[in-house]
Amino acid sequence: MKSLSSLENHLLIAMPSMDDRFFQRSVIYLCEHSAKGAMGIIINQPSTMTFRELISQADEHAIVDDNKSEQIVLCGGPVHQDRGFILHQTQQGWSSSLAVTPSLMVTTSKDILTVIGNDLGPKKSLVALGYAGWEAGQLEAEIQDNTWLVVEADDELLFDTPIHSKWQSAVNKLGVDVWQLTQDAGHA
Repeated sequence: MKSLSSLENHLLIAMPSMDDRFFQRSVIYLCEHSAKGAMGIIINQPSTMTFRELISQADEHAIVDDNKSEQIVLCGGPVHQDRGFILHQTQQGWSSSLAVTPSLMVTTSKDILTVIGNDLGPKKSLVALGYAGWEAGQLEAEIQDNTWLVVEADDELLFDTPIHSKWQSAVNKLGVDVWQLTQDAGHA
């Protein structure tokens, strides 16, 4: 199988034929992609938890601004749903961060949550519980099987597009309308 170049900082867009309940119409931001596998965060599936509920579990003394308290916490994927992953604009100083690009980081330490809640943290961020992961070669095989469309990520789609519009906006970014996608997967 031909190897794909790294898809870090790209979005995976689930094809309409995706029948896995967890990934139907999902958009996944790829944080890591190498010969060893891939890791990403679903950016368009809300969890049942609000930011206020999450922060109270992490730090009961944290102060959360009212405009942040009802921020949506995402269901980032089926792996480690008990762990938080914060995708945010670059801001140094957190205990456990990975720079994905010069302008984007993923942080897994709790210390960032309290500042996101009171506007001292990064201006734009997504908070997710869990992540999606692929073993070596698995994602490449899924892409070849037409399970996923791939498009480069951008800040507007990540942070400014409403959750319910992200899938359609990501498809449109490819230059096609949603109605043009077939429900059938396969090769011509």
